[in-house]
Amino acid sequence: MSSSDIFIGETIGTAVLILLGGGVCAAVTFKRSKAYEAGWTAIAFGWGFAVLTGAYLAGGVSGAHLNPAVTLGLAIEGGTKWSDVPLYLGSQLLGAMIGAVLVWATYYGQFRAHLTDPEIIAAQPADEGLVDQKAAPKAGPVLGVFSTGPEIRNVVQNLVTEVIATVVLVLAILTQGLNDGGNGLGTLGALITALVVVGIGLSLGGPTGYAINPVRDLGPRIVHALLPLPNKGGSDWSYAWIPIVGPLIGGAIAGGLYNVAFK
Repeated sequence: MSSSDIFIGETIGTAVLILLGGGVCAAVTFKRSKAYEAGWTAIAFGWGFAVLTGAYLAGGVSGAHLNPAVTLGLAIEGGTKWSDVPLYLGSQLLGAMIGAVLVWATYYGQFRAHLTDPEIIAAQPADEGLVDQKAAPKAGPVLGVFSTGPEIRNVVQNLVTEVIATVVLVLAILTQGLNDGGNGLGTLGALITALVVVGIGLSLGGPTGYAINPVRDLGPRIVHALLPLPNKGGSDWSYAWIPIVGPLIGGAIAGGLYNVAFK
């Protein structure tokens, strides 16, 4: 496939993935949303459907990686040229940022209502305005719409959780090539991947929010930091490396494991 195919497919596919995935997080978070407090099951299925839609859109154009961990795993497995990897990653990050901006535009009124709600403002730590970043809160009240965060902040556990969950995802994608005489599952593969994402969310997503995709977390986190949102609080950059490094390690392990165990 051409460079333009990769750029167009990965940018559009990842943008739709983040629009729908971030959208379900927004729907569940905001009090002025009809889906307010719909719960973790709604989020898990929402992200699964987001993957399904993005993969269907981009599958015939770029292969629908939509995730640097998937791209890395495929490069190690041999299905993607290493020379194409930077283009895949750059396109995915751009798409993730576009998707996050579209979530903000879709829920613009809800963002403003939520962040000017006296209860939300009162719930923020008193040191929010401090210059000392060590004293300032790590995450703002709407950061969860954009990116992930741990329930228990433990670097080793959080990193291991992201690694394990990503190994499951990428290995499930790579082994699709073992079906139908080595031709994969075609469009059915997008459905299988979406269901795997739902399963990961329900089973492994509780500790960290299951980023399992570096740009899914980094792109929206950058947008959160840049958007002019009142009372938005911090972007928790001290944690941001874990949902980047963890999935990349997981993708590399899955690629290596596939080569050892399945080839």
